[in-house]
Amino acid sequence: MPNFICSTCGTQYPESTLPPEQCVICTEERQYVGWNGQLWTTLAELRRDHRNKLQPEGPGLVGIGTEPAFAIGQRALHIRTSQGGVLWDCISLVDDATVAAIQALGGVRAIAISHPHYYASMIEWSHALGNVPIHLHAGDAQWVARPERQVMFWEGPTRELMPGVTLIHCGGHFAGGTVLHWAGGADGEGALLSGDIIMVGQDRRTVSFMYSYPNYIPLNAAAVRRIGDAVEPFEFEQIYGGWFGRNILSAGKQAVRYSVRRYLYAISRRDGE
Repeated sequence: MPNFICSTCGTQYPESTLPPEQCVICTEERQYVGWNGQLWTTLAELRRDHRNKLQPEGPGLVGIGTEPAFAIGQRALHIRTSQGGVLWDCISLVDDATVAAIQALGGVRAIAISHPHYYASMIEWSHALGNVPIHLHAGDAQWVARPERQVMFWEGPTRELMPGVTLIHCGGHFAGGTVLHWAGGADGEGALLSGDIIMVGQDRRTVSFMYSYPNYIPLNAAAVRRIGDAVEPFEFEQIYGGWFGRNILSAGKQAVRYSVRRYLYAISRRDGE
């Protein structure tokens, strides 16, 4: 039986003869059902007319994204450290060529994901890469559409995956919203992998924050302050967002500080100010 994949958000579901009646991710207010209604695909169908592209994104970082773009269109990141590899965030298309390319980069010891919109085919990725653990914050446990033993929930403000690689709980976009800090990234100056928990702007100099991006629902002041406070103890020069090239390559920590202040000022202004 196939594992159906939602065509709008890319989330894969457990095996079934028929597709689910609805996607639990897309019927929630942070996402949306596609304008043509609820549509489904499978890995076999994706493999027929899509392929994955691997592209260097920064020192020790290789982006993995699907062409033509599928669902939300995010790219994953392979992190190559002296302690082993990590796959950050996931995409829907898993194929032999991509798995071989990741293994050639050193493979992975763990998968970690920022939030449910990027869970995608995470179980398939784990199986293909040696049944490695998938680290998700417990705050988002209810959104796991395909629960299997590889999924490991963590709690608290941080979780060290390996020396110098730390998951940071930010909340915001989702209750369990997570970013990854790599102390050895950016040639030792530190890198923050943020998905869209901390969204890199089109100017690639600032960031912003939302409860829902497609439906334009902002976060409140307290939530944005918590995000800023969560990453403040960590040093990072660069920020890597959720799409190819959507990165801040210098003064990343200063960009977050400034952007938090800018956001709080913007939502506190009165009409005409």
